Amino acid sequence: MIACNRLLDPFPTGHGTDEMAKSFDIVIVGGGIVGAACAWEAAQSGFSVAVIEADVVGGGATAAGMGHIVVMDDSEPQFALTRYSQQLWNELRAELPADVEFENTGTIWVAADEEEMQAVRQKYAFYTSHGVPAQILDSYSLAEGEPHLRRGLAGGLLVPEDAVIYSPAAARWLLGRAQHLEATLVRGRAKVLRGSSVLLNDGSSFNAGWTVNATGATARLLTDCDVKKRKGHLVITDRRPGLVRHQLVELGYLKSAHSLTTDSVAFNVQPRKTGQLLIGSSRQYGAEDPAVEHRMIREMLARAVAYIPELAQTSAIRCWTGFRAATADKLPLIGPSKNDERLWLATGHEGLGITTSLATAKLLVDQIAGRRSAIPVEPYLPARSFREHEYA
Repeated sequence: MIACNRLLDPFPTGHGTDEMAKSFDIVIVGGGIVGAACAWEAAQSGFSVAVIEADVVGGGATAAGMGHIVVMDDSEPQFALTRYSQQLWNELRAELPADVEFENTGTIWVAADEEEMQAVRQKYAFYTSHGVPAQILDSYSLAEGEPHLRRGLAGGLLVPEDAVIYSPAAARWLLGRAQHLEATLVRGRAKVLRGSSVLLNDGSSFNAGWTVNATGATARLLTDCDVKKRKGHLVITDRRPGLVRHQLVELGYLKSAHSLTTDSVAFNVQPRKTGQLLIGSSRQYGAEDPAVEHRMIREMLARAVAYIPELAQTSAIRCWTGFRAATADKLPLIGPSKNDERLWLATGHEGLGITTSLATAKLLVDQIAGRRSAIPVEPYLPARSFREHEYA
């Protein structure tokens, strides 16, 4: 068990260019939801913690995403991490403030034809055998549960424990909990990140027992790691309460998510507590420009209207983009970097960073503290081999 004694008493604000570097047990670079969750978990474990954030807490990919708390089953490790984290979110539900907007909307994986219904049955068998409640919907049950979907769809799979949150508010709350335990928020941009120290652009520096790179899609700018950017678009509509009741995702989304070489879109619509609808999703590799691409928006909206014709009568009030941090095997990097045992990674979650933030924090801090984790950590270690998986 590694001792959690403070290295030095931390300075309260983290500003300035003091000659003596400020010191903490753990310095986390990145104040998105993953970094915030790691800070809270570390502070709860008795470590002195600083979080360095260049912009707003809960910005970046955290603010750009849909906020879907979802169990996924592309692989056993992906399932283990998403299910574990979903259970952690459920345990927190009663403590979350209203602005986090936690709602158990459930997810319906929509099947367009009999081939996709076969995928529904496979997912149902996997989920139920692993203790996840699920229900197969035939065409009639699907239409009853979501009456605005187009007629003629084959059915779907309802996963009732999936939820949605407003992720920027969740990140702020998690970091606030960490600050209540004396974690320090530092406003600044990291220039150099090593295992024992962080240097900011303004010349200030921080010593650490361990540093954590939780900067998402930009992680490679500070650490040599197997992460690439994957651009996505989202659209939010005007208020149409009741038009959609569950998070709706087409089964074809899985094929879209697996494509590593081409631009793709898939039907994915989420009801928000405000009555608005969040419409996704798109995926692009090699797209570095954050500007909204109207071609991608048109394809996304056409796909959504193909499933819910009444969406054509709504108005899109805002469109935006974000960058997912993707790895070749679709699993995050959680643990010590390949070249520095004191420089740790908490990145590479792609579209599941909101879901898996709490579990990521548990696994990361458990390793630092020498504790056994609730699930095996080996599938997520940055030192694993990616030879069986390749990008474009």
